[in-house]
Amino acid sequence: MEFKISTVKFVCIAVFLAGFVDSIAGGGGLISLPAYYAAGIPPHMALGTNKFASSCGTSIATLVYIKNKRFHLITAVISMICAFAGSTIGSRLALVIDEVYLKYVLLILVPLIAVFTVFNKNFDKPKEKNLTKTQTIFISCAIGIFLGIYDGFFGPGMGMFLMLAYTGLLGLDMLTASGNAKIVNLASNIAALTTFISNSKVVYSLAIPAAVSNILGNFIGSKLALRNGSKIIKPIVLVVMVLLLIKIAMDLF
Repeated sequence: MEFKISTVKFVCIAVFLAGFVDSIAGGGGLISLPAYYAAGIPPHMALGTNKFASSCGTSIATLVYIKNKRFHLITAVISMICAFAGSTIGSRLALVIDEVYLKYVLLILVPLIAVFTVFNKNFDKPKEKNLTKTQTIFISCAIGIFLGIYDGFFGPGMGMFLMLAYTGLLGLDMLTASGNAKIVNLASNIAALTTFISNSKVVYSLAIPAAVSNILGNFIGSKLALRNGSKIIKPIVLVVMVLLLIKIAMDLF
């Protein structure tokens, strides 16, 4: 497929913004996918092209968080492994259950989470949970399984939900939770990308320049997050929630 220079520029700008948002709070696909659709790319090709660019960008953000030691290795690795299994279950459920039921649940749940995030002043601070190693492993596994199912079944805002789970259930600070989310998301993206590439669902003429833009957005966003911490992460999380609500509402109504 060939594209006008103006179309490539439009997509690259959108994908840069998606990478910036994704590196901080997840949910970049809520920005990038509509841009690919607007460029006239068929849905499955858009998904594959988006995975190519986002995998490149997420790998850079992940390296930045790892280099700065803003991740929790055991919880991240356990969640990553379990997310693979959960994603498989979710993708199978998507074949037999209409995702509209989940959308109605999210339409109620996301605003409640947003209100909680806004009014809970200590939400973005690490909390001492006094969890045993067994409890930590179990919760990390549960996060991976259930959010993996969500990712395989529906997917938008996966990174945001990972962050909220790590802060709320394991008591991690937002930066560490963001680092964990990047590790889990990168593994998920690479697994999905392999499938898209093997089925020739990537438009490389657009995916390559988009990948460069996404890398730049992820690099700048992750550096900004490390420098400013929750001051920037919390507002971006709320932005992602609003974008997710808009998408769900548009899909339903």
